[in-house]
Amino acid sequence: MSRIGKAPITIPAGVTITVSNDNVVTVKGPKGELTQAVDSDITVSQEEGILTVQRPSEQKKHKALHGLYRSLLNNMVVGVTEGYKLTQELVGVGYRATNTGNTLDLVLGYSHHYVFQLPAEITVTTQSEKGQTPKIILESIDKQLIGQVAAKIRSLRAPEPYKGKGIKFVGEVLRRKAGKSASKK
Repeated sequence: MSRIGKAPITIPAGVTITVSNDNVVTVKGPKGELTQAVDSDITVSQEEGILTVQRPSEQKKHKALHGLYRSLLNNMVVGVTEGYKLTQELVGVGYRATNTGNTLDLVLGYSHHYVFQLPAEITVTTQSEKGQTPKIILESIDKQLIGQVAAKIRSLRAPEPYKGKGIKFVGEVLRRKAGKSASKK
């Protein structure tokens, strides 16, 4: 049995969950609304403030979907109540980030700027303080979308292993390599 799939999801106050006949789950909360289509084999039921996900058999496919949909639904509940926040920092001389609305302008050491248009569901803020690395702060209620956008931004200049220059997540530990060593004669 899937340990993740077995765990019930407690529904906080202010959150309403509706399951339609065609297995589409809609979660509404104080921060917004999210929908997720669930496989027709998986059963989603709601009783007394607890959401449970059940599977019909012990097939490998059903086991995989059981934990998957439970995690997706839990992420939706957390997203509409608390939201998600990711912070990235730009490490490198001359690296800058500015934003106007949902448009992110990045200077990453190339001959040109990267202008990145973010989806409407994501809010972006940038911080540039003297003596500190510039930061990009992404906030959204959709965990999958914010992760995908953060990965796309990071791929524009992934951190390199020698000096650590590039776009990295705050708190991320990079595996560093030693540089060239002097030859011994």
